[in-house]
Amino acid sequence: MFTLAAPALLWLCMAAPPEATGSGVLVPRIEGEYVNVYKPAGDVFPGPSVGELIAGRRYEEWVPNDHCFVRDASGRWHALGITHPITDLENIHLGENQSFHAVAPAGTLKQSLREGAWRDLPKVLPPADRPGEIAANHAPCIVRRRGLYHMVYGPTPIRYAVSDDLHAWTPKGPLGDTPSGRDPSLLLWDGAYYLVTCNEQGVQVATSTDFQAWRRHKPIRTMQEGVDPESPSIVRHNNTFYLFVCGWNGVWDRETLQGAYQHTTYVYQSDDPLNFDHSALVTTLNAHAPEVFQDEQGDWYISSVEWPHRGVSIARLAWD
Repeated sequence: MFTLAAPALLWLCMAAPPEATGSGVLVPRIEGEYVNVYKPAGDVFPGPSVGELIAGRRYEEWVPNDHCFVRDASGRWHALGITHPITDLENIHLGENQSFHAVAPAGTLKQSLREGAWRDLPKVLPPADRPGEIAANHAPCIVRRRGLYHMVYGPTPIRYAVSDDLHAWTPKGPLGDTPSGRDPSLLLWDGAYYLVTCNEQGVQVATSTDFQAWRRHKPIRTMQEGVDPESPSIVRHNNTFYLFVCGWNGVWDRETLQGAYQHTTYVYQSDDPLNFDHSALVTTLNAHAPEVFQDEQGDWYISSVEWPHRGVSIARLAWD
């Protein structure tokens, strides 16, 4: 989550909040129940046709996944993320080639935390709007710099697009020499961007001061045997850093879709954002593909998709 000098502009897909007083390891916990703020509506699949999905056909049930939150110039909250029509259980990620775009009702984040309160806007960046790119468009992360929103998305090659209004996007191609991976997120800390991605082996980071030239670093976290990382992000809180990373252990009965969207998120702490390999596990949280962010008043929240509800759900996050 990034906080701009101008209070009307706040964007999130991980960043450093204002420093808290004191230091030390705090333990995050989900406070209360998740509120299912966004339930995707039916829509026409933009294509191209793939497997059982037919371009131009309307599908009533869509499945969101990795996502981000961003506030526009008026202060209104938006969410953008992976989406595709529901498919059979043999092809659960088929057609993940565009991003959903949902908008909250006018008001503060707290005021928008009502079931189904966020509504669909037209989907963004389907393959037809990104000529020359691979079809997949996964895990968007949005920051605002030099007067434009910059959306970073995967999988490899990590790419980006720009917009001045969050609605119309212009693809810009690969994001420099960034490492192979997926599920990108960004932390802005001490004048540098930290691009966090993952692969089957672990979590990795590349850094840049200008958003163009990127320096690769050694992996920052190798997951335990039998667990693949998903949706990693770093936040700074209480003068230290926390790595949130969802895990996939390969165990799924293939009887329900929700079972494929595992909801164990591991949390690690380190004073060095480039090294979590020797960090003890702080806690685990029930969230799939979470975003951890702050609202206008600095209160913390966590999101989850597909679990416990279809769509995007948000809960309060406390630190003990």
